[in-house]
Amino acid sequence: MAVGRVVLVITLLLVAALGAWFAVVRWEDANKVATAASALGAVAAVGVAVWAAMRSPRPGGRVRVRGTGSAVARGGGSANTGVIGGGTAQVRNTGDAEADGGDANTGVRM
Repeated sequence: MAVGRVVLVITLLLVAALGAWFAVVRWEDANKVATAASALGAVAAVGVAVWAAMRSPRPGGRVRVRGTGSAVARGGGSANTGVIGGGTAQVRNTGDAEADGGDANTGVRM
């Protein structure tokens, strides 16, 4: 099982257990635990957001394109089966690009 799924299942089980516990305890006890759980959840959410932002791909990173299909451009349109953009690109086995009065690219256009 993938790590993301394991985390999702554990989270689901914890939420279900906390909900069941809230249903059987006194209001005062549940209120205290809910306050603490909310504070911890908020801090965890901020931490996960910062972690996700730090992991995001950098602009101009490496792009790999391979095994694309074919594309046709007509009437001044554009057909691309490779990659258009900046950064480092690796393109292999791209499909056919056909232009009839337009623009076609099957490789890399920076």
